[in-house]
Amino acid sequence: MKNPFDQTYILKILQELLNTPSPTGYCHHIIEKVRHETEKLGYAFHTTNKGGGVITVPGQSSEVLGISAHVDTLGAMVRSIKPSGSLKLTSVGGYMGNSIENEYCQVHTRDGRTIDGTILTTKPSVHVYSDARDMKRDESVMEVRLDEIVSSKADVEALGIRVGDFVSFDPRVQIKSSGYVKSRHLDDKASVAAIFGMLEWMKREGVTPQRTLNIFITTYEEVGHGLAHLPAEVTELLAVDMGAMGDDLTGNEQQVSICAKDSSGPYDYAMTTRLIELAERDGIAYAIDIYPNYGSDASAALRGGNDIRAALIGPVVHASHAMERTHIHAILGTAALIAAYATDAAVNN
Repeated sequence: MKNPFDQTYILKILQELLNTPSPTGYCHHIIEKVRHETEKLGYAFHTTNKGGGVITVPGQSSEVLGISAHVDTLGAMVRSIKPSGSLKLTSVGGYMGNSIENEYCQVHTRDGRTIDGTILTTKPSVHVYSDARDMKRDESVMEVRLDEIVSSKADVEALGIRVGDFVSFDPRVQIKSSGYVKSRHLDDKASVAAIFGMLEWMKREGVTPQRTLNIFITTYEEVGHGLAHLPAEVTELLAVDMGAMGDDLTGNEQQVSICAKDSSGPYDYAMTTRLIELAERDGIAYAIDIYPNYGSDASAALRGGNDIRAALIGPVVHASHAMERTHIHAILGTAALIAAYATDAAVNN
């Protein structure tokens, strides 16, 4: 199909999602934004016990196709408050310590306050520490310098900061005239924006999918159990998550990734084959890749014992879990491939 999706709408939704802090476990604000946008489009929405969201789109049959994407992101929590007034961190999700060094951040207190800071090493200046360049960047040497006048643990506690408070990273969103989108947390907010692009198109054009869609917006994907449980009526799951880019991989930032295998093993042969056929039929730029160091909500669902078929697609993202970048073509292509699969009469449950 020709790409009929509203690029302006998709980028607006993407920017709003990217600018909403949502490290895994701290997703209530962003889920409310997802709820609000879903209800504006006129679709039903409910939350799960785990705090995720489910969007329901009635289909031509009562059979149910599951689609998933996640809004939780990498982040951190306060592990301890140091006597100096800085904060020791524990990571939420898997990333390199050097990828957050010198990053601006926010500490979110449980009484609703937000305190700004910067993530630094314990030896942040080459003018002072001879080994500042060489020290290994891991949790033991990373800390938050708060943008408040604090010099003791008591000063920090007076701000309302406690152990277990969440820390989010400044996404640094930039949407370029070339079509590139640079930001942290494109994993997986670019996929969520693609799904909303499809939903807006379905509503605008009066499109009814072949099967009823249950779209799961999950909040614990980055720690491995985002969609470990599925309702029994879902027998097929299309996970939408970012594709990786690098050595030994074929995808680029303007393409849709179709993942044939990740750490959970091969994805369903028939689903993956049909997605390839649909991409070729509709002229959607795509790449087939294998990600041995990767897991998705479909991985969690399979490992959770759900009796389902599963496949994985998503926009290709460069520098995943670091300073990420993709292109609007990849996001539009992802929306097109999801829509093609959801409306394909040849796909039978």
